[in-house]
Amino acid sequence: MQRNAGGKLSKSSRQVAIAIVASAVVAATAVRANPSNNIVLVPPTRLPELARQSGDAMLLHETSDGRTLLYIEQNLGARLAIFDVTDPVHIKDEGSVQLDTAGPFDFVSPLGKQAELIRFRQGHESAVLDLHKEKVPNLKIVQGLTLRGPITHLGNDGFTVTSQASQMQPTQDYQVVETANAPDLRHAFDVKQVRGEVTNASTGTTFLLTENGLFLIRRPAVESEKRRREQEWFWEHTGS
Repeated sequence: MQRNAGGKLSKSSRQVAIAIVASAVVAATAVRANPSNNIVLVPPTRLPELARQSGDAMLLHETSDGRTLLYIEQNLGARLAIFDVTDPVHIKDEGSVQLDTAGPFDFVSPLGKQAELIRFRQGHESAVLDLHKEKVPNLKIVQGLTLRGPITHLGNDGFTVTSQASQMQPTQDYQVVETANAPDLRHAFDVKQVRGEVTNASTGTTFLLTENGLFLIRRPAVESEKRRREQEWFWEHTGS
């Protein structure tokens, strides 16, 4: 759904750039074209004013109604410029929002379809970019999250972040963050020295094996959905 770019363009960002470059419908006076006119380079001066500013990172977001929005982090993370890039021939300025941030950040990973995990480049702080209001996104700081290792999604309900394992430290620490229906983002609990992890996709349950025993990360909504499917199957096959 979404990708990011920091110092280098991500795959999705490169696709956006290629789409812009490949467009052959812009007037000849507005672009630089190769002799065959198969490649068109649109300079910043031909794009909306906000697109002429330097940026720190980019994020592509597919909307529920089929549009593609491009978010550009500007002013060292203080501003997020928004563009509708659905049609590369007609890039639309959708405005910008000011962000209360602690400096420049990187887009790390999508969280469902309407949120993106970000990580600040200085310090260990993380946050979630809420995209439910696509033209007015906002940041929610994840309180107490300090680990910076691999991320595992818990569907649309949250995610876990683990510490980096090493030969000297074969176990990993976990911090669990709930994002669904949470007005304030706080990591729910810590699980130390995790030796193994396995998830039951049908119930959404994640099992964490530690020196002190087994931890479960339950997802009641997934459990309820499983029960609903089982009941529907029962009524369909019994006719009762």
